[in-house]
Amino acid sequence: MALVKTDNTPTLGNTPSGYEGPGFFATSLDKAVGLARKNSIWPLPFATSCCGIEFMATMASHYDLGRFGSERLSFSPRQADLLMVMGTISKKMGPILRQIYEQMAEPKWVLSMGACASSGGIFDTYSVLQGIDRIIPVDVYIPGCPPRPEQVIDGLLQIQKLVENESLRRRDSDEYKALQTKYGLD
Repeated sequence: MALVKTDNTPTLGNTPSGYEGPGFFATSLDKAVGLARKNSIWPLPFATSCCGIEFMATMASHYDLGRFGSERLSFSPRQADLLMVMGTISKKMGPILRQIYEQMAEPKWVLSMGACASSGGIFDTYSVLQGIDRIIPVDVYIPGCPPRPEQVIDGLLQIQKLVENESLRRRDSDEYKALQTKYGLD
């Protein structure tokens, strides 16, 4: 919804639904916080192979992931809220990936990019983890080997929808606590 400019009132675009009028706008706290979170995601890229190269192409000027509010990459788990896992993950990397996930502050989301991170890809061997969802919960999967930058952007938009619509109280729900228990993240 957009407000029509009458006299000196500011024009708002894409506001969350609520009550509005000249000089007046009210909405719920959940919607306002969701809008702010959606447009300020700080991703932590965990890239190991060819999917990392596609991610670099997505961050470059031609596709520019920064226009979706993810300009600032965070290489510190304590400052990131989106863990982007890309490429082949060996079983020896599993504990490191889990430790990074545990160090991230709530709320946090996980994006699994490419066939290798999602299901082990073509590497059905003893040393490759057959999907990161065996050790940490995943919110969005991006298929492909490697996925195109357009798919990465679509995956980020799916995360943004999830972030925007997530209730502030979801992390306190019994369902979320059961998920944490399932993964041993009590």
